[in-house]
Amino acid sequence: MVRLGNFLFHYRNFLFPVFYFLLFVPSIPVFDNPLVPIMIGLLITIFGQSLRVLTIGLVYIIRGGKNRQIYAEGLVTEGIFTHCRNPLYAGNILIIVGLGIMSNSLFFMAVMIPLFLFFYQAIVLAEENFLRNKFGVDFDRYTQKVNRWIPDFNGIGHTLASMKFHWNRVLIKEYTTTYIWMTGAVLLIIEKYYQVMGVEALAQKMPIFGIMLIVLLTGYLFVRYMKKSKRWTDS
Repeated sequence: MVRLGNFLFHYRNFLFPVFYFLLFVPSIPVFDNPLVPIMIGLLITIFGQSLRVLTIGLVYIIRGGKNRQIYAEGLVTEGIFTHCRNPLYAGNILIIVGLGIMSNSLFFMAVMIPLFLFFYQAIVLAEENFLRNKFGVDFDRYTQKVNRWIPDFNGIGHTLASMKFHWNRVLIKEYTTTYIWMTGAVLLIIEKYYQVMGVEALAQKMPIFGIMLIVLLTGYLFVRYMKKSKRWTDS
């Protein structure tokens, strides 16, 4: 499992975007009313993004490893890592689960979501193996106090009050993830609207959907420019 996790960690930037593409594969619907999965999925996805925002805004870790290998300069236990050992991954899982529910796809919910969870479990086991070998008893003590996946929000008020929140860091570190899932959500809504209302009704609403997509793309390009030009930094 650790070997698989190391492999998946190395190739995750190429592998996991496939899951977003598979959201649009035709499948048997789960819900009869398409508004139900849209609303439930959006709430779950927003919660996942909020978890990522809180995590990155309070403390930042090297998420991509080093040379696409698992790496850690120190054992991070502050911020949201006080409440969950893998809050960024937990946020990712909530986002993909939310989008999967929005897709109203039996194939995605029954096959791809469990596969996504399996992949992340393998990656986390590989990371924990690395951290245990590097930090030893300190990491073991940390794992005994903090859940691997399910956040424990006891004391979250103290955590938020005792640390400075860095909005600039959130913007320049999280803009790509946010753009991808929000664009995917809009495209899923367009697809479901077409399936329910038909092409003529969709054509009437396309200006609204088009504006939403343009706003998202403009925001993405603006933040990217501010980051690349170093007008915004994460300090």
